[in-house]
Formats: sequence, C-alpha cells, structure tokens
Amino acid sequence: MAALKPDQLDAVARFFRVLAEPTRLAILQELRRNPRTVNELVESLGAKQANVSKQLGILFDAGLLDRKRSGNSVVYSIREPAIFELCEIVCGKLKRDAEKRYAAFAGKPRR
Repeated sequence: MAALKPDQLDAVARFFRVLAEPTRLAILQELRRNPRTVNELVESLGAKQANVSKQLGILFDAGLLDRKRSGNSVVYSIREPAIFELCEIVCGKLKRDAEKRYAAFAGKPRR
C-alpha cells in the first residue's frame, strides 16, 4: 500500500473515530441481524431515543447505513457490510492479545 497523503490520513482517522463509540458499535451489531427502526434500536439497546438517533445520524453520514421511511418510522440497515470484516480483524487481534496475557499469567509459578 502506498503512503497516504495528509488529507487521506485525515479521512481514515475520521472513519475510525466513527467506530470509536460503543453505542455506534452496538447499533451496527443490532443492524447486522436485520434492519431496525429507531424505536426497535432504543428498546434493544436500552438507550435514550435522542442518543440512538444521534448515533444513527453519524453512522449514516459516514456511509455505513441506509435508511428508508416506512409509514411513521425510519428503518435503518447496513449499507457497507465490509465494516464487519474490519470488526472481525479487530476482534481477532483482541482475542490474540487476551490469549497471550492468559498464557503469560498461567505460565507464572504460584507463590
């Protein structure tokens, strides 16, 4: 991969900031199962409607979600399923780190 220019680095950093909020990750996880309305997300996440709506807007603006009106509700769905590949990479790294810490802990003699 070629070195990124400063404006490209800024775009990458902005994208990672979108993913650096637990509620947004929880929303993505919920929408991975199936499309949901704001009210369904509020209920399943146990979060406030204003916060869920705010986070949905950020994810939508980042190009990760689609939305469509259905009667009085707005239904959100995943626009960019490749986001879950990135999540798998991060989760795999965290799992390896945890296994290394456990192995180091388990291998130490007890006093």
